[in-house]
Amino acid sequence: MEAKKYAAELIGTFWLTFAGCGSAVIASAFPQVGIGLLGVALTFGLSVVTMAYAIGHISGCHLNPAVTVGLAAGGRFPAGQILPYVIAQVAGAIAAAALLYVIASGAPGFDVSKGFASNGYGAHSPGHYDVMACCITEVVMTAMFLFIIMGATHGKAPAGFAPLAIGLTLTMIHLVSIPITNTSVNPARSTGPALFVGGWALAQLWLFWVAPLIGGVLGAVVYRWLSKEPTGVVEGTRPA
Repeated sequence: MEAKKYAAELIGTFWLTFAGCGSAVIASAFPQVGIGLLGVALTFGLSVVTMAYAIGHISGCHLNPAVTVGLAAGGRFPAGQILPYVIAQVAGAIAAAALLYVIASGAPGFDVSKGFASNGYGAHSPGHYDVMACCITEVVMTAMFLFIIMGATHGKAPAGFAPLAIGLTLTMIHLVSIPITNTSVNPARSTGPALFVGGWALAQLWLFWVAPLIGGVLGAVVYRWLSKEPTGVVEGTRPA
């Protein structure tokens, strides 16, 4: 029942996108008690930690096309499973963005054109960073993300701690790069909100597919070279 793996990826990516983007859209600047940049970063990281413990044994808990492609490049995931995983991840992110839109639009003054947690460069970067700076950031951050994922899920890494290492890494990534790109490192997470913002968000979406995919492959290939001993495929448990 490979369908269970795809369903797990859909649900997991839904949770990451809904919780992470929801924290940015609804809670980050809430008067007096807003969670701010630190809270948004923690929410993205915790969404991965919680789902890794919940579905890691089912699908490997990728929740991200760049992770899936990177793991395949690193020899830790079968290439034939890339497409269905990516489709499930993008579907989960779109469903999350749709639900978030319904909820957020229930508040007076909601304006999806203000960003809706979309990623952008230039005038649409939170800090107005240019496209080159944003591209470099996304490549490097995703490369380090995959490097750490490869190491944390290695058979000789401390058992049971991979979700914490991976979730904390994603938190660190957001702490650095929210001002630059609003942090993608995940093409699915970027696609969901962009579909509802439209216009500039869709026009700039290409960068948040290209850069994370390049970074994911680079990080995984470097780790594969550094630690040649292959151990385990990150795709959960094969059904009986």
